[in-house]
Amino acid sequence: MFTFLMPTKVIAGENAVRNNSADLILGKRAMIVTGRSSAKKSGALDDVIAVLKDKNIPYTIYDDVENNPTIENCAAGGAAARKFSADFLIGIGGGSPLDAAKAIAVYAANEPIEGSNFELFDIYNVDRYPRKPLPMAAVPTTAGTGSEVTPYSILTLHKLKTKKSFGTPDVFYKTAFIDGRYTLDLPLQVARNTAVDAMCHLIEGFTNKKSSPASDFIALEGLRIIAKNIDSLIDGRRTVESCTELLWASSLGGMVISQTGTTIVHSMGYQLTYYKDIPHGRANGLLLPEYLKRANSVLPEKINAVLKALEMDSIDELCKILAGILPYTESISEAEIADWAETSIRAKNVSTCPFSVTLEDEIDIYRSALL
Repeated sequence: MFTFLMPTKVIAGENAVRNNSADLILGKRAMIVTGRSSAKKSGALDDVIAVLKDKNIPYTIYDDVENNPTIENCAAGGAAARKFSADFLIGIGGGSPLDAAKAIAVYAANEPIEGSNFELFDIYNVDRYPRKPLPMAAVPTTAGTGSEVTPYSILTLHKLKTKKSFGTPDVFYKTAFIDGRYTLDLPLQVARNTAVDAMCHLIEGFTNKKSSPASDFIALEGLRIIAKNIDSLIDGRRTVESCTELLWASSLGGMVISQTGTTIVHSMGYQLTYYKDIPHGRANGLLLPEYLKRANSVLPEKINAVLKALEMDSIDELCKILAGILPYTESISEAEIADWAETSIRAKNVSTCPFSVTLEDEIDIYRSALL
């Protein structure tokens, strides 16, 4: 028995926003949630504003989302939404703005008690959050997180010195617009990092203890799309078509982990991002080879299916490609590794990893991948 929930309407193709304006308008007053620059540079912000103006929808822009948004950052966004009386949100950007918008949607509908930001990381509780989060539309400008189709929001918790996610079906985006024009001019390394993040989602979901026939089917399709377009990540010769396909693969990865969650690749990777400021996708990619080697010992059939979908003959071939597109120059110590493992071993996704994981195992993975 398995269940499959995917309530987001996905619209993919060139000019998806302008040609499907009715699906963007989810209320009468909009707040656009984005970062400082990506929405503007990609053209996505111009497209969204054009639709809002055409439909006479008042809007405000919250563009203070940090690269690794915190609870405090999102609570401020919620306050801004309440001040403007927004009744729907439009998230534009990569994983950070799209994740932040989900938390902002909660805060916009539920003003925090003075001195508290709510505990977003408990299981969703209607008694704690008496009003539903505001409805949201998503316009991704990177092809990696798949946040536009997940019920998760990953935020930085300085008190725990790590990143952590909260999740509830109520923060699924109502609609998501997939347009490769918005990622065509991304710096090549950003495109590589985010594509590797999507690959990790697909592989971690496929090998996860919570996987199902439905999530497996989607995961392999996503990997096949990445394989078709991997040369564009290696040589940098991207087209709108290839970018749209990679965005679709990213969305498929999001659909997969919406059903399964991730594994230790993500929880261990958060430490690299928090302490070393290594971009999320690159952090995951640095750890993925060691994960694959261990997963292969318990799931050889599935790892063979992964390699077949990626059109590769061996884990070593995949490792070589990852090494070629993911630079690694950071200096990391044994003491740092021991400290990170103490945190990451407590993550919930340790229990859904396909192989047993101890503190010593995570230390060994860090060592093998990073030293």
